[in-house]
Amino acid sequence: MGKVRVRCFAVSIDGFGAGLGQGLEHPMGKGGQELHRWFFPTRTFRSMIGQDGGTDDRFAQASMEGFGAFILGRNMFGPAGDDWGGPDWKGWWGDNPPYHAPTFILTHHARAPIVMDGGTTFHFVTEGIEAALARAKAAAGDLDVKVGGGVSTVRQYLLAGAIDEMHLAVSPVVLGRGEPLFAGIDLPSLGYRVTDTVPTELATHVVLTR
Repeated sequence: MGKVRVRCFAVSIDGFGAGLGQGLEHPMGKGGQELHRWFFPTRTFRSMIGQDGGTDDRFAQASMEGFGAFILGRNMFGPAGDDWGGPDWKGWWGDNPPYHAPTFILTHHARAPIVMDGGTTFHFVTEGIEAALARAKAAAGDLDVKVGGGVSTVRQYLLAGAIDEMHLAVSPVVLGRGEPLFAGIDLPSLGYRVTDTVPTELATHVVLTR
C-alpha cells in the first residue's frame, strides 16, 4: 500500500496557500500566482500547458511522479460556483491534464465522470473526504495518493490524520490575506515534524513527516 502525500504545495511566508477571491479571473486568488514563481519556469510546468523548454527542477519533476491517484478540491478543478464554469467545463488544463491517473474531485455537486486524454479520468465524489480517499487508494494500488489541494482539502486531510508526508514550497512572498494553511492546526500534536529543508532561490522546500 502506498502513502498519502502532499507534494510541492506552495505557501507564503505568512502561511497562506491561496489569495482571496478565487475565480475564473484569479484561479489562485488575488496574489496567489506569486506563490508559484519557482514553478512556472520549470520544464514540468511548461509541459503541463503545452509549451516546450523550461528549467530543470527536481522538485517540480517529483511533484507528479509515483502517484497512482490524485485528490483535488472543487476549486482546483474549476472556478468557484455551482455551474462548473459552464456545461462543457473539463478543468483548467485542456484535453490532456497532467495527472494521467484517476483523479477524485471533492464536491457537493454531482457530475458524471469525465475521461480525458493521457489516462486522466475525473471522478466527482459527493460523499466526503473518507470516501474519496478510499476510492483513491483502491485506484492507486501500490502507488502513492497525492492530495493536490487546495487549502481546505489539505486542511481536512491533515486534521483527519490521513497525510503521511507533506512537502511545502515556501515562497518569499507575503500575502497578508488569503486562505491560511495551518490556522488552528497543531502540527506537533498530530505527529508531524520537519524531516528535510532545502533552500533555493525562489522557494524553500520543507518536508514534514508523520
